[in-house]
Amino acid sequence: MPKQNRTFAVIGLGAFGSAVASELARFGNTVMGIDQDESRVAKLAEALTSTIILDATDEQALREAGVDRYDVALVAIGHDIESSILATMNVRVLGVDQLWVKAINKTHHRILSKLGADRIILPEQEMGKHVAQRLNNPVVQDYVNLGNGFSVVTMAVPERLKGRTLASLEIGSRHDVRMLGLMRGTEFLPCTTPELELAAQDKLLVLGRRPELRAFGDAL
Repeated sequence: MPKQNRTFAVIGLGAFGSAVASELARFGNTVMGIDQDESRVAKLAEALTSTIILDATDEQALREAGVDRYDVALVAIGHDIESSILATMNVRVLGVDQLWVKAINKTHHRILSKLGADRIILPEQEMGKHVAQRLNNPVVQDYVNLGNGFSVVTMAVPERLKGRTLASLEIGSRHDVRMLGLMRGTEFLPCTTPELELAAQDKLLVLGRRPELRAFGDAL
């Protein structure tokens, strides 16, 4: 199980960094927000555990702020590639266990890989794929790409299927996907009973390869 209440240092409090930092804090984690912009820091002063105004390209400043004592650091600096690279190098030197970095483009991504970032995020590309998946099939609420062609998707049960049983979906016979369970409000229901009747607003959790998932979604 993942360690609870981990500590995070988020460097760069633009739209992306501030959203990540706020959510991490909402989950109950210890979060320090760092930015050069005083107004950005001030906006998150009450939401985060701590905030500090400093230049992340200054290794000594990061060390004095105690960034090396955090479990995870996220470098989320916006369009200043040079500052992002220098901040990434500094955090790597400090020896933070996990280093995540926001990349602006593929060239930036390659440079960050060479610097030893543990995870590199291209937010616009990832969100674009996410939106395309939902536009392609309106019943898809969310999805997680597991690699090797497999994904887990959340599919909304259409109104017309209300009262139908799980068995009627022909999962495993007509459709080569696997049902992991369904969410009914905030309750998780395992799909171990074929006679379980579907309700409006149910969300199916389905595992499979992209073509099979698409076919199953179209059938819904």
